[in-house]
Amino acid sequence: MAIDLKTRVREVPDWPEPGVGFKDVSPLLRDPEALAQTIDDLASWSRDLAPDLVLGAEARGFILGAAIANKVPCGFVPARRPGKLPPETVSATYALEYGQNALELHADAIGDGSRVVIHDDVLATGGTVEAIGGLVEQLGGVVVGVCFIIELSFLGGRERLASRYPLHSLITY
Repeated sequence: MAIDLKTRVREVPDWPEPGVGFKDVSPLLRDPEALAQTIDDLASWSRDLAPDLVLGAEARGFILGAAIANKVPCGFVPARRPGKLPPETVSATYALEYGQNALELHADAIGDGSRVVIHDDVLATGGTVEAIGGLVEQLGGVVVGVCFIIELSFLGGRERLASRYPLHSLITY
C-alpha cells in the first residue's frame, strides 16, 4: 500500500526567516518505506525520459539524486555551492524566495547532447532549476525533465519551468 508522503514532511515555521514555513523532508528520509517509495517514484518517472545523467542540486538534491540515477540507471552529477568543486567550474547565480544563491558544475561534467534530468527536493520559485538548466545547456547538454519531492504551487515555479521542461513532483502544497 502506498504511503501518503505528505504525512512524512514536517513544517518548520519561521525558518530560515520569519514568515517562511520550511518543508523539512528529514522525517521522510528517516522512514525506509517512504524513502524507497520516493526514490522508486522519481526514478520511474525519470527512466521514461531516458537520461544519461541525473543532476542533483546541493544539498538535499544530492540525497535522492544519486539514488534516482542508480535506479534509472544512469550517471550522477552534483551541482555544488561555490568553492566546493575542483578544479574548473561554471557557475550560475539565482534568486531564492528569501535571498540569493549560486551553484557550480564541473566544466566537463556534461558532454554535448547529454540528456539530463535535474532533481531538487523542493520546487519553489523555480530559480534554482532555471539557473542549473542554463548551465546544463551552456555545457552542451539537454534538460529532458525536472523532478521534485515537494512543489510549493503558491510560489509559481511550475509556471516558470513547465513550458520549458517536463516536470514532476510527488507532493504539492
